[in-house]
Amino acid sequence: MIFFGGDYNPDQWPETVWPEDVALMKSAGVNLVTVGVFSWSGLQPAPDSFDFGWLDRVLALLADAGIGVCLATPTASPPPWFTRSHPDAMPVNRDGVRLTHGSRDTYCVSSPAYRQASVRIARELATRYAGNPAIKLWHVHNEYGTTCFCDRCAAGFRVWLRFRYGNLAALNEAWGTDFWSQRYGSFEEVLPPRATQYLPNPAHELDYRRFFSDALLEHYLVQRSVLPGLVTTNFVLGGWVPVDHARWARSVDLVAVDDYPASIDDHLASRAFTADMARGWARAAGHADGRWLLMEHMPGAVRDSASGITRSLPPGSSADVASAYLSRGAVGVMYFQWRAGRGGAEQWHPAMVPLLDELGPLGTSLRPRSPVVVTAPTALLYDEECLWAWQSPHLPIRLDYSALALRWHRALCGPVDVLPVSAPLGSYSLVVVPALYLMSEATHAALRDFVSGGGTLVIGFGSGLVDECLRTTPGALDDLIGAGVARRVHLLPGETRPLAGDGAGVLWFDSLSLRGASALLRTADGEPAVTTHSYGAGVVRYVATDLDIGRILGGLP
Repeated sequence: MIFFGGDYNPDQWPETVWPEDVALMKSAGVNLVTVGVFSWSGLQPAPDSFDFGWLDRVLALLADAGIGVCLATPTASPPPWFTRSHPDAMPVNRDGVRLTHGSRDTYCVSSPAYRQASVRIARELATRYAGNPAIKLWHVHNEYGTTCFCDRCAAGFRVWLRFRYGNLAALNEAWGTDFWSQRYGSFEEVLPPRATQYLPNPAHELDYRRFFSDALLEHYLVQRSVLPGLVTTNFVLGGWVPVDHARWARSVDLVAVDDYPASIDDHLASRAFTADMARGWARAAGHADGRWLLMEHMPGAVRDSASGITRSLPPGSSADVASAYLSRGAVGVMYFQWRAGRGGAEQWHPAMVPLLDELGPLGTSLRPRSPVVVTAPTALLYDEECLWAWQSPHLPIRLDYSALALRWHRALCGPVDVLPVSAPLGSYSLVVVPALYLMSEATHAALRDFVSGGGTLVIGFGSGLVDECLRTTPGALDDLIGAGVARRVHLLPGETRPLAGDGAGVLWFDSLSLRGASALLRTADGEPAVTTHSYGAGVVRYVATDLDIGRILGGLP
């Protein structure tokens, strides 16, 4: 069975509308809906008052129609009574400003009051609905991603640092604190990376993101511990998200992602990358067959992140969009949202109901289908910690890591697993590594083992420049690629390095000194642009500039 449906918010509409909703769902082939994501104030209108009556009736209607429920814990949006009683549970931004109630995601996961309230509502839901036949899956929270810089988070960060480094000397060494007189004399001197005068310490910033990923995960796990049955949460994607999803994937029963492409241009390629990445997370985490769930995407439209304009897709596009996910191992295609609310900040967000003439036939066509299992001979390594590291303002060039990885992915032939750096590589014949700036000793070893065993490895410029603490590692790839980088050239917008024959390199050019490698492609003035090097039983290609990668990857197995 393939899941088909979306977020359903019946509490935003009169109860007289509910039977119509369920009838429409049934006729459209909907078999799973997510309920209760933002319903905390309706389920718990006061600190010691709970109202589950309306939810009982919704679940009964859905069950009678044979529609399953993904029941959410509503902790992403604490109600006004909570934030009024616990103002110190609100998040603090980098500038030290404590935010106020009025939106979603207004919480600090380090707040004991927030954690207790979260576990309480989760436990109440679990107690009431354990064994309910309508519930197929539990959905903790929503799109974890809120960062806080308060004093409680500072205390938690210091505990995390003690565990990671063991002692202050190791922390100072890892962070390079002799620079700008930042050497710490005690852990108590360490604060979150709040707003500061000039460039922050990049290692400090990276470790805070790592810490916050773990802090958010702890909040998920404490709720998961009180819930029965299968449990997940929906991963939200983007450079702003302080979550290491590859690591989190080991703590969910089913990897679930929300996918909102940034542009209508090439949106299908963007969806394909997300699908292959979700499957890669699932596979690396040990989930059977790499199966995963598309928990949310926008029906019939794409919101352009640059302009803020929601652009409609051409009529009939929904089948192609669904196929982009289902052909890559998704066990379901879910939308946000079933019916838009009459008010609120997402009242103009596209919804399923106005598009049922198109979505209904799609849903009914999926009824006899089963999820596919994808076997990929090729892997692309993509690391969210590397994404965070590339965002540092101290770097000599601005490189859009995700966009570069997407272009490399699009150039590959056949199925591709987008994998975290921790994933085993032995089952692949080809592994490609675009701009993997941050490489630990374990990653270096894994790449060498893969090539030594007979694999083909393609590494791009900007890779292996620093270790996991963002300390530079000059020459770390020289033995593997059979060359050294004599000079690194960052190109201005519009500036190019013409290639022999046709085409040009842009953005970046590594001037290479060959030490065993040979040139596959040169610049017009004779410098190596792409090299090949035998290593063990395998082959390594190095791409020294940002070029039309299709001419390099297109012919590889």
